Amino acid sequence: MDDPYKILGVAKTATADEIRKAYRKLAKELHPDANPDNKAAEERFKNVSQAFKTLSDPKSRAEYDAGQRAGFGPGAGHGMGAGMGGGARGPFNFRQTRQNNRGFDDIFSDLFTDFGAQTREAPRKGADVRQTLTIDFLAAASGGKHRVTLPGGRAVEVAVPSGAADGQVLRLRGQGEASAMGGAPGDALIEIRIAEHRHFSRAGDDVRLELPVSLKEAALGAKVRVPTIDGPVDLQVPAGSSSGTLLRLRGKGFASGKGKRGDQIVKLVVALPPRDEALRAFLETWTPAQAYDPRKGL
Repeated sequence: MDDPYKILGVAKTATADEIRKAYRKLAKELHPDANPDNKAAEERFKNVSQAFKTLSDPKSRAEYDAGQRAGFGPGAGHGMGAGMGGGARGPFNFRQTRQNNRGFDDIFSDLFTDFGAQTREAPRKGADVRQTLTIDFLAAASGGKHRVTLPGGRAVEVAVPSGAADGQVLRLRGQGEASAMGGAPGDALIEIRIAEHRHFSRAGDDVRLELPVSLKEAALGAKVRVPTIDGPVDLQVPAGSSSGTLLRLRGKGFASGKGKRGDQIVKLVVALPPRDEALRAFLETWTPAQAYDPRKGL
């Protein structure tokens, strides 16, 4: 594999966050879904995924960097040690580069000591992979199954729980990279992103909605239809309501982790009709009670 730093376009001193951001940008540009039948993009996508796999794991990154400092080519380091007889890859003891004056007996002793220690280690688990799944507001409320394509082009089904939150990460065990050492495969970590809704917003497990009402409905009170994430319901607007009045529809919010649901908070907004001459004529002759001051307390 070529230099993973060059593949991702980051400096050798890049932080883990910088490496992750570079990978996400390239993976989005080169993803097979965005480049159908483009073999060059598919090959670059595989190289970017392998480079990220090497640099996102602190241990494999350290091994790669050590190989570079020892003077080996871009393939050195993580799984790319010095050759052993006929080009076969084997464990390389970097202490050799600092102990050239020692005898061959000592060097081979180190080599087989390291090999024995390696064989006694439990097989390392495969690398985890990450992907983002964007769903709409109502789908997050109800939950359900969604398909997502992982880095590498493999599609899997994700069961999104009802009441999923923006930024929540779901773990699909065993859906990550295979282990090079014969261990268990890694996991797939799916980050949920929730698209904005035209009318609803979310505050914890509560759903918020601004509801326009007429002057007559606000002044005299009325029963009005209100949209909810479960469908429309009737709501009683109390007589004498002002803009900003908050009404609560219990149990009409998002599901919580405790098996309960939040509420829907409805904010009334009085909306006046345009160019209503009858209303204008009435208001020109109407005088409120002297005790009424809408700006009292300001």
